[in-house]
Amino acid sequence: MASQFLTLIILIILPLANAGQWPPAPGYYPSSRFRSMSFYQGYRNLWGPGHQSVDNNGITIWLDRNSGSGFKSVKPFRSGYFGASIKLQPGYTAGVITAFYLSNNEAHPGYHDEVDIEFLGTTFGKPYTLQTNVYVRGSGDGRIIGREMKFHLWFDPTQNFHHYAILWNPKEIIFFVDDVPIRRYPRKSVATFPLRPMWVYGSIWDASSWATEDGKYKADYRYQPFVGKFTNFKASGCSAYSPARCRPVSASPYRSGGLTGQQTNAMRWVQRQYMVYNYCRDNKRDHSLTPECWR
Repeated sequence: MASQFLTLIILIILPLANAGQWPPAPGYYPSSRFRSMSFYQGYRNLWGPGHQSVDNNGITIWLDRNSGSGFKSVKPFRSGYFGASIKLQPGYTAGVITAFYLSNNEAHPGYHDEVDIEFLGTTFGKPYTLQTNVYVRGSGDGRIIGREMKFHLWFDPTQNFHHYAILWNPKEIIFFVDDVPIRRYPRKSVATFPLRPMWVYGSIWDASSWATEDGKYKADYRYQPFVGKFTNFKASGCSAYSPARCRPVSASPYRSGGLTGQQTNAMRWVQRQYMVYNYCRDNKRDHSLTPECWR
């Protein structure tokens, strides 16, 4: 009888304990506002054409010892919502980066802007790290000034597709995972915010020198190919060719931008529970180069 009672208690407690591991509902779901597109509606191959496979809706890209692969949006944007559902490679993926990002590096080589979602590969039994980053004309003098915030996820990103997105408008940049905001980067000055048009990119490549535990673990091609799958693309907003009257999109019900209180609570929960690095709290960084950390 006692053992049955103990079993009942465990069955009650375990679901309650596990329930706390998922973020609070954000209450507003920006991905539902924007229409999905197939790959060829918005993108083209950029490099590694022999290392990608396109179906009607999505694309699979892979890295082996010969090459990685990447794709790029057909047009540049000056603001918008950019998302994709992504499924990552399980197992040993150390040194491998799977990325979805905005950039104008080809238009401004050596002096570009960039907004990144990067999945940092890992070793057996350890979780992926999702790195968000913002560059603002940051590499023109050779000192690449990154603004990294890194997170673990509350799910296994290798088991199913999950939706990852960047909202960029003239006031703010917001990063989303399944419509839950995980980071908001507000515009505090022209000098610390990207305003020039950018294209949307996806890629998989070997970053063994830094990707996994600062380069401790390298890509091991005994486990090749390393595969990234993308589908459910969304790219909606003001292109570089849109008329001046084009209204930037918002991540919340407010036309003026920002987040609702419920969205903010969800974001703070994620940052408390799952953020593993914040550049503003890194005492080894020169924060005179990132004034938004102390403003």
